[in-house]
Amino acid sequence: MTMFDDRERAEEAKFARDQEMLFRITARRNRLVAQWAAKQMQLTPAETDAYAKAVVQADFEEAGDEDVIRKLVGDLTAAGVEADEPTVRRALEEQAVEARRQLMESR
Repeated sequence: MTMFDDRERAEEAKFARDQEMLFRITARRNRLVAQWAAKQMQLTPAETDAYAKAVVQADFEEAGDEDVIRKLVGDLTAAGVEADEPTVRRALEEQAVEARRQLMESR
């Protein structure tokens, strides 16, 4: 019986680690895509840092990426930068790859 209990605990621990890594990748991705958008909007370094924090916070509004996409498209458009949803989605995908790479290298 303990063999099954040990296996169950190991699976639960793996699931928890995987979920934490996914959260960290998403947060890093959001920060990176915010920096990309800030560069497009020509923000100062201080404004870029504040904007990155705002984008990371925006991800907590609802499940999925739609809240982040809405924020980025809205902010870019308001700043006079021509950006549409497919462009922002592509940037999110690219930055997700970079975020994963960065976190894997830091291990």
